[in-house]
Amino acid sequence: MTIADRNARPRLIIAGTGSGAGKTTVTLGLMRALAQRGLSVQGFKCGPDYIDPTYHTAVTGRPSRNLDAWMTSPEYVRDTFQKASAGHDISIIEGVMGLYDGKDPLSNTGSTAEIALVTQTPVILVVDVRSMARSAAAIVLGFQQLEPELNIAGVIVNRCGSAGHYTIVKKAIEQMCGIPVVGWLKRDEDMSIPERHLGLVPAIERGELEPLFQRAADVLMEGTDLDLLLELAASAPPLSAEETSPATTDHTDSDHAESGSDSDAHSDAVIHVNNRHVSYEVQPVIAVARDAAFNFYYPDNLELLEAAGARLQYFSPLAGEDIPTDVDGIYLGGGFPEEFAAEIAGNQGFLDGLRQAAQSNMPLFAECGGYMVLGETLTNREGIRFDMAGIIPAQVQMQKKRAALGYREASSVQDSFLLKKGEVLRGHEFHYSTMSYRDEETIPYAYETKGLRGLKQEGYAAGNIVAGYTHVHLGSYPAAARRWVEHCQAYRKERYIQE
Repeated sequence: MTIADRNARPRLIIAGTGSGAGKTTVTLGLMRALAQRGLSVQGFKCGPDYIDPTYHTAVTGRPSRNLDAWMTSPEYVRDTFQKASAGHDISIIEGVMGLYDGKDPLSNTGSTAEIALVTQTPVILVVDVRSMARSAAAIVLGFQQLEPELNIAGVIVNRCGSAGHYTIVKKAIEQMCGIPVVGWLKRDEDMSIPERHLGLVPAIERGELEPLFQRAADVLMEGTDLDLLLELAASAPPLSAEETSPATTDHTDSDHAESGSDSDAHSDAVIHVNNRHVSYEVQPVIAVARDAAFNFYYPDNLELLEAAGARLQYFSPLAGEDIPTDVDGIYLGGGFPEEFAAEIAGNQGFLDGLRQAAQSNMPLFAECGGYMVLGETLTNREGIRFDMAGIIPAQVQMQKKRAALGYREASSVQDSFLLKKGEVLRGHEFHYSTMSYRDEETIPYAYETKGLRGLKQEGYAAGNIVAGYTHVHLGSYPAAARRWVEHCQAYRKERYIQE
């Protein structure tokens, strides 16, 4: 297969009838199978999930991207897809939950269906057909009728008991629904993806899922018509060549015109100190912790910071690395710090660097796992307590049950380097730990978050520290990225003046 028309963008969405239908297994198997054919495959994930994109990246060899029209906007999603899919033979988008499940039970908001409509992508519906025959046709027919504008182009049936079972459900679905059943996967409990929660160290970091990826591809190729899938992907309509930059797509930004041009951020400047000229590099540097403990970052967030003028410098606390010298900001993302608490507690250079950054008023942003590390102690699931940075007067305790899950609108309760009071970022919250403050009444909260269960005060903001459980998407309000970089730039300038 070659790319005849770069605007055609062959693409498919792999959706499920519900969580557990098998869409992740099908997605990974398809990605690997197509890559083995020599195709360049670009992965995407509907919604805010971090784990599945990590799997996609391991299979395809290139970063997978999140597509979320609620956290950002339909225009932002289309632009992200256009840019990331450019130059690749095919794009495979993995859905989230069931095809129509999202933020709102009365609409497609936040669902796989919304992304399919926004990107005009053909849908391959994965149906678990255990213990059913003609009833499978009723399920597919219902999915077709719920949203007539959606292009459900084909079906893959999962967990078939035998080839004969597959033949029965294939005939029933094709007779009643008028779309092809392009393949099947036999029932194989050993092929299931491990349960994903924040207590699970990503097996992908250790390479342990590589045999599973290959097995998924082998099983998929055994029972699926890949040529037909490629034809369905190529049937997707061309997308408009008009694109807007995510760095400048700002639907609620009132101070966009005041932020200055990106070209200015990469120049050299001269300031006057004690009647002498001092040259300094205006481009600020943000240190980003990135390893198995801190690996939950939306690529968009990192790119928006770079587009705003920052240079990112990655480091690994787990490898014993300190915070890099000569940086002007710190970004601690989420991940699995509880699984590596001993290593983190043992890296005193890293923890001391966080404390020094806080004392020097360096912009420091931490979310979820990074937020946990800023507390005084972290107690893991085995009840072992480890000393952390002690910047936030609170203790973190891992729980056996999930503590929070869902979309969040995070409204700033005070001015900070990230947001002015009342400004809003959209994001997602998902964690198994709780943060217990020593004095709840005096805590300077960062956000008031809005979710399905109403409003709550969340996070911590003091000095130039902004931290919280909410994983924010800067694409929901790009002005926040620009303001963050501007504060890092101001911090850098102040350092040069003092030196």
